[in-house]
Amino acid sequence: MAREIVLDTETTGFDPRTGDRLVELAALEIEHFIPTGRSFHVYIDPCRDMPAEAEKVHGLSAAFLRGKPRFEHAEVVDAFLEFVGDAPIIAHNAAFDRGFVNWELANIRREEIPEGRWIDTLALAKQRFPGMHNSLDALCKRFKISLSEREKHGALIDAKLLAAVYLELKGGRERRLELTSAVMVNAVSAASRVDYGVRPRPLAPRSTDEERARHAAFIREKVKGEDLWSRFGL
Repeated sequence: MAREIVLDTETTGFDPRTGDRLVELAALEIEHFIPTGRSFHVYIDPCRDMPAEAEKVHGLSAAFLRGKPRFEHAEVVDAFLEFVGDAPIIAHNAAFDRGFVNWELANIRREEIPEGRWIDTLALAKQRFPGMHNSLDALCKRFKISLSEREKHGALIDAKLLAAVYLELKGGRERRLELTSAVMVNAVSAASRVDYGVRPRPLAPRSTDEERARHAAFIREKVKGEDLWSRFGL
């Protein structure tokens, strides 16, 4: 599973079937559990009012969103689907994000993203930490992931936080160690293939004749071994 997409959304409420809509959509690309730096992010005009409760969460007002592209515009739906491709999609409480994304897709007669492609980090967290609080904020605190950049919920910053949480849920420090070890092994392997020639001008001995004679005597008398220095003329 080389390429995966970490996704987060912001909405006007909890249920698209009652008229709630997407207002922000963000996705980050990771490969082999490492962010590549590629991302997709867009604000969306929901063509409706913004409930005060929702605005308190993400800070996006109806006035700010008015005039932004609608979901059916190519710069949203086509760009999003192209970015995601056929990669698995990672989301926290994935049923929520999947419900909104697929409702918007179905509303414009586009193919929905099947449930089997979604990876739910909330379900992963519940398996690892049964009976504990497993919200995104709680997991960030548990894994010591800084929340300093986030003043309100936002799809892009939350996707970045979720990517860090997903890495921890999939192995965290142990996985980073594996990757680091693999890099080190490759470096050692590359170094071992270097064919070093004989030094054209050998370095002069750093020891004196007297020091070498005393060392040889010490080895013979005390260590009862062979003076290896004499092999190399040192």
